[in-house]
Amino acid sequence: DGKLYVPFGAPCNICMPDKPYAQIRRYNADGSNMEVVATGVRNTQGFDWHPVSKEMWFTDHGRDWMGDDSPEDELNRLSRPGQFFGFPFCHANGVADRDIRKSNACEGVTLPVVTTGPHAATMGIHFYTGTMFPPEYRNVAFVARKGSWNRSKKFGFDVVTVRADANGGSARITPFMTGFLDTQKDAFWGRPVYFLQMPDGSLLLSDEQMGGIYRISYGS
Repeated sequence: DGKLYVPFGAPCNICMPDKPYAQIRRYNADGSNMEVVATGVRNTQGFDWHPVSKEMWFTDHGRDWMGDDSPEDELNRLSRPGQFFGFPFCHANGVADRDIRKSNACEGVTLPVVTTGPHAATMGIHFYTGTMFPPEYRNVAFVARKGSWNRSKKFGFDVVTVRADANGGSARITPFMTGFLDTQKDAFWGRPVYFLQMPDGSLLLSDEQMGGIYRISYGS
């Protein structure tokens, strides 16, 4: 649509943020006509538009210090401007916050297409539209999980695919690129973050830990 979309993350782990925060906004290219398109978004680090529905899908980091396993990060779908995604009252698939309390905390909240794991630091998302990869990857979401920083046993440090219909139904997560985490030693050497699809259909993947960029290609 020629607009610039900008995330305004929450300025805290968990708090009641002022209006400029926990939002996704859009602007005209010259900076005019600011619109808030989503609220209750704690910390999105990546978004993309579905090739079929043209709707925005975005990742969101869950809050910390509610245990190792909850709340999980999210992959969300914005089906219309103005939807509320829960922060700070409701997280993941309907987990009420223990510190910022509200009656019926998850009422009226748009729940995620799928949760992406506890403290996974879910980052970039890219819908594949190329022809290099096999046809089953067309319109599939590639999602990078940078990996946890404060979980007692590390989680994430990989790239997964999310297959769902255009409306977000029947979503399932499948490992795609692993090996950044040594589960036996609970140690990692890489932290994948963002994607760029090249004209030939290959994908570039950046690695925050190594300062590297990997090219993912397919050949029979």
